Amino acid sequence: MLASTDFARAEVIVAATAGDASLDPVRAAHPGIVWLEAPRGRARQMNAGAAAAHGRWLIFLHADTRLPRDWRDAIEAAERDPRVSLGCFRFALDSRSLFARAIEIGARLRVTAFGLPYGDQALFVRRDAFNAIGGYADIPIMEDVDLVGRLRAKGRLFRSSLPAVTSARRWEEDGWIRRTARHLALIVRYLAGTPPERLVRLAPARNRTRMYL
Repeated sequence: MLASTDFARAEVIVAATAGDASLDPVRAAHPGIVWLEAPRGRARQMNAGAAAAHGRWLIFLHADTRLPRDWRDAIEAAERDPRVSLGCFRFALDSRSLFARAIEIGARLRVTAFGLPYGDQALFVRRDAFNAIGGYADIPIMEDVDLVGRLRAKGRLFRSSLPAVTSARRWEEDGWIRRTARHLALIVRYLAGTPPERLVRLAPARNRTRMYL
């Protein structure tokens, strides 16, 4: 995921929880990456990464998600349409399970019907639009849903057909049906008005490291 051929001419910034020594071997192996420490919390880490970046577009990439080889094509296509404020890739899981295919179909339907991609689709955002809305809200969960909603008020969503592939490990460990049902319950409660501070108690374990281009 950090191969120089994949990210040539791109600025790669990794924001990790302060004091997390588990990344020391990766830091040593990739000295060309900008490494940041940020307070615990996905929104805070992503805002820290965005603040350190200099490009016109920001890609928010979860540590367990891989960008497609031709990811630049999607950014260039979005750049050509001034009405676009953000974009996303197609959600995919690195599993041959039929449950994985069903989840992928559900994600495509959600994006098509409601214009609501999640963070594991490697959201890419115009910097000026991101700055205009004040970045990610400092909430413990659903920060991606909140961001997409506010950016959609600023412009259009660009949907790329290229797949951003996410590790299926957590679904396999938690159970395909159990984890999916929990995700559905969380989004329904959030849209019904349950505060994120209450929702986070019900959420599956979350990754602490995020990557930014």
